[in-house]
Amino acid sequence: MKNIILFLLSAFCTITITAQTPDTSVHYGDNVKAAHTADIRGIKMYYEIYGEGKPLLIIHGNSGSIGDFQFQIPHFAKKYKVIVADSRDHGKTLDTLHMTDSLSYEMMSDDYAALLDYLKIDSCFVLGWSDGGINGLLLAMRHPEKVKKLAITGANLWPDSTAVEPFILKMFSMQYNMMKLQKETTVLKVMKRHYKLLLTQPHISTKELMQIACPTLVIGGDHDVIKPEHTLLIAQSIPKSNVWIVPNAGHGVLVFENKDKFNAEVDAFFNRDYKKIAGYELFKH
Repeated sequence: MKNIILFLLSAFCTITITAQTPDTSVHYGDNVKAAHTADIRGIKMYYEIYGEGKPLLIIHGNSGSIGDFQFQIPHFAKKYKVIVADSRDHGKTLDTLHMTDSLSYEMMSDDYAALLDYLKIDSCFVLGWSDGGINGLLLAMRHPEKVKKLAITGANLWPDSTAVEPFILKMFSMQYNMMKLQKETTVLKVMKRHYKLLLTQPHISTKELMQIACPTLVIGGDHDVIKPEHTLLIAQSIPKSNVWIVPNAGHGVLVFENKDKFNAEVDAFFNRDYKKIAGYELFKH
């Protein structure tokens, strides 16, 4: 289930991985004490809540889950009310009886808006990684009142080689075609949906990004599978945006040795008044 994101993190994050041991006393994504389920939009959305303070919604990527944020949740829960959920057809929000081929980022972003309504949260900070970043962009576009500030990392606007490194698209396409030839199991069915999502979506125009009114921090590694020039294009298309291209980093900038810097920068962004920074070099630490 998590092979896509694990492959991206291990194979394509071009940073030196040092020994990082998370706090294993709390099993994020499988924590009975923090577990909840919301009946929204025809699904039972699994979510967990940690900490108190201003609400912060954190959104995972393709084939991911709440457990991917073992380094973010304990950091941000010290001062925020952290809301983390498994997206539609992911993790514990997996409804194998009602799966169709209609899975889209728009559906998932609308799910998150409904979750916030369910929790009676008018607006919040949002942090999204990879597909979670796409969902964050769509949430800010489709439900602007819900997003106070937005931070995204490793997001793309469309699924072609101008945005994503060509070898990634080729690899996923080959694997997806191989899956079509295999006997379908529940696991394979879910994986095919995730791969299809990556290969055929999203379709967001730069003109549409101009609708985003909230201050936005756009992040990407300089060796990300999302091309840095595409990350810059996203930032340039959002009126109130800053961009941070992280040196010597890949798609997993928030889970490897950049994680502490990542957490600190995002936290600082959420807590400072928006000010346009002239040129990404001024924010490239």
